[in-house]
Amino acid sequence: MKNNNILSLLTVLSAGLILNACKLPVISIKDTNISLPLFYTGTATTDTSLAGTIAWRKYFNDPFLISLIDTALQNNQELRIILQEIEVGKNEVKARRGEYLPFVNAGFTTGFEKSGQYTRNGAVEEALEIKEGHKFPKPLPDVLLAANASWELDVWKKLRNAKKSAVLSYLASIEGKNFMVTQLVSEIASAYYELQTFDNLLNILNSSIEIQSNTLSVIRKEKDAAKVSQLAVNRFEAQLLNTQNLQYSIRQQIVETENRIHFLSGKYLSKIQRSVMTDNPLLPEPFTAGIPSQLLQNRPDLKQAALELEASKLNIEVAKANFYPSFRLTAGLGFQSFNPVFLLSPASVLYNLAGDITMPVINRNAIQAIYQNASAKQIQAVYNYERAILKAYIEVLNQLNGIDNYTKSYQTKEREVNILSNSIAISNNLYRAARADYAEVLLTQKEAIESKIDLNEIQLKQKLTKLNLYKSLGGGWN
Repeated sequence: MKNNNILSLLTVLSAGLILNACKLPVISIKDTNISLPLFYTGTATTDTSLAGTIAWRKYFNDPFLISLIDTALQNNQELRIILQEIEVGKNEVKARRGEYLPFVNAGFTTGFEKSGQYTRNGAVEEALEIKEGHKFPKPLPDVLLAANASWELDVWKKLRNAKKSAVLSYLASIEGKNFMVTQLVSEIASAYYELQTFDNLLNILNSSIEIQSNTLSVIRKEKDAAKVSQLAVNRFEAQLLNTQNLQYSIRQQIVETENRIHFLSGKYLSKIQRSVMTDNPLLPEPFTAGIPSQLLQNRPDLKQAALELEASKLNIEVAKANFYPSFRLTAGLGFQSFNPVFLLSPASVLYNLAGDITMPVINRNAIQAIYQNASAKQIQAVYNYERAILKAYIEVLNQLNGIDNYTKSYQTKEREVNILSNSIAISNNLYRAARADYAEVLLTQKEAIESKIDLNEIQLKQKLTKLNLYKSLGGGWN
């Protein structure tokens, strides 16, 4: 009766421990709050055609730029690193898939053993015959040929969820690669347009140097005729030297920009061929930004963040399954004999089959920490996704406004350039007619150069803004 009471008590205690082991810690799971506006601020269009879906080869109409991008996509080291990360993700999917399939191992072992005479095994060997008329060999050989199998039953879908999470992470890495391609295409194009701008700037300076040189020659003749002082000659010559000096800074910027393209292209020095900058618009007409919700389907970084969020949810389920019992089947089949001659005999056949159930009961700190970390990472993934969406919307909005503002700025500055360019001839004529002094000629030339440089920079900003809008809409990876 006493034994029955002890057994009942142990049963109750065991049941209590098992129920307590299955109790899950309280965690937080955050839902995604996607509240994109219906339209971009300042626009109200139902046109869902999206310029970001235009393939980059069709978007860029410059063969030199297309060739540079092609080279970069083939040779860029950072992109190659990401491609290897994708391979790692693909292998991880294979590994996770294999975890919920049976594991089978086969092997062959051989050896021998000598037991002490005054031990249990030694006494048994002395008292018994291994075969009628044959004592145990000393030492006793052992030859084993067997296959063993084990299979964890995925009752709680832990292994399958882990595989699905690995698949989502793999798909996210592909979207990460696509986003990297978008960034790379954008960087190459930006550097290319900067080179065109620097080339144009050198042409502006060369034209200004020619004008200033001609004016300096006139001033020197005026000085020889005692019409002006040496001060006038010095000021015009100083202005000419200042303009000539600007060339060296621009040439250094050209060298650095070309080398940046070399680095992005994964190649050593070579001549960067480029066309002359024109006033032709970069954007195909008509260029439409579509509606904000389309960013979710077209921007690789948003799709990557969404996939990582889904993977984080599955990781919570995987971590939760650690609290539940795990079921495993093990089996073995083979031949074992003390003599290789008898190894394949029916009498040498051995087999086993077993099942076990295990679960954590005491000291579950490790799996609790894993579970809570999975919860924290899921919340982190939600915030990351929401931040990425907000960032994408603001990027598009900034570029849409930039296109409008830089277009107006270019038109205004272009009128200023035309006025000041005409003023150079006017100031020279007035000076020759003694109706203006040399200071007015100097100031007019200086203002004309500065306005042309400003116009050149505005034109670059126009191109970069249009390029950034294309990138912000998810263009450049397809």
